[in-house]
Amino acid sequence: MSKPNKLKIFNDPIYGFIRIPNTLIFDLIAHPYFQRLRRISQMGLSYLVYPGAHHTRFHHALGSMYLMQKSIQVLRFKDVEISNDEENGLLGAILLHDIGHGPFSHAMEHSIVEGISHEYISLQFMNELNKMFNGSLTVAISIFTGNHPRTFLNQLVSSQLDMDRLDYLKRDSFYTGVAEGNTNAERLITMLNVVDDKLVVEEKGIYSVEKFLMARRFMYWQVYLHKTGVVAEQLLIKILKRARHVLDQGVDLNASSALIYFLKTRIDQDKFNNETLAVFAKLDNVDILSAIKEWQESKDFVLSELCKMIVNRRLLHIKVKKEPISNEKMRLKMEKIKEQLGLKDFDETSYFVFTGKIENKAYDRDKQNINILKKNGKIVDVAKLSDHLNLNALSNTVTKYYICYPKEAV
Repeated sequence: MSKPNKLKIFNDPIYGFIRIPNTLIFDLIAHPYFQRLRRISQMGLSYLVYPGAHHTRFHHALGSMYLMQKSIQVLRFKDVEISNDEENGLLGAILLHDIGHGPFSHAMEHSIVEGISHEYISLQFMNELNKMFNGSLTVAISIFTGNHPRTFLNQLVSSQLDMDRLDYLKRDSFYTGVAEGNTNAERLITMLNVVDDKLVVEEKGIYSVEKFLMARRFMYWQVYLHKTGVVAEQLLIKILKRARHVLDQGVDLNASSALIYFLKTRIDQDKFNNETLAVFAKLDNVDILSAIKEWQESKDFVLSELCKMIVNRRLLHIKVKKEPISNEKMRLKMEKIKEQLGLKDFDETSYFVFTGKIENKAYDRDKQNINILKKNGKIVDVAKLSDHLNLNALSNTVTKYYICYPKEAV
């Protein structure tokens, strides 16, 4: 006999007690699609750099929902009308905004599926859940896709100052121990308001916005784009690429049925149907980690070596430069490693020697600006109003280039 739903609370290390507001949200959290997020890491392989970074997408989704509850409370206090349907839409949209992430988060967007973003997969999950919940997520889907007629509702879920960013900066800062990323999310929320149906920040909150943007810049360079984390993620992508190659050669590999399905089947957006979604819902970090441990014993030298690098944290050396890596430097490294490791050709060598680039842009002035509401009622972009000299600089994209290769070739 099934038990009736009870409104429960979660004890969160960041915000304390998080209350589940109603049975719809309770049922969404209890659904296997959402429970899967307990097994999806929030920060991929960043724990190889920051040992505490083992928190999950489940943590983050609940934290984002908590901040959304606070935002709704603040805006209603300021006489912004938000109906019960709109409230449920906001809570549903922010709760499910990351439900489409694959194992180890962003790495899978380049490996398991081809050219399909996690946002697209999140939408497929939400559409499926909407059928199961008799259309209860219709408003949530319109907000998630940015199509709701009330612009500020869309902005609370996806903008440059949304509940997603406010939570992950604070949460990732906490779990990594990188204090520079810590922002006062609740203080920022108390400064929110709505003018002409668009989200604004009251003038007294400008310094909180500046700190938020600086924290975002620091977290990208120190955490999300940390060079060791970059090389670990690239190795994971290379492992799955090589596993595909080995399977294409007719060699069997031990792995879960869900992982084998995606390695053997080329899935693009046209082929991502309900059957594919059901298999994707079975995929999590456990599938990848158990496969990597197993593949260390593979007879394929490339696959075996790459897996040992991840398991034993014996990663490739990485150098980060301001200018692109020259073709001559790449050729010399490739020749040296091909000879040292006894590899057959440059195709095999490319798994161990490769280049790439990383980009950081803390504030995009051309896309959904953060607008400040001045005391005289005028609305001004934060970068124009700020007396912080670095804020205009944060609007520029900073690009760095890297080259990875085995330590033997240093």
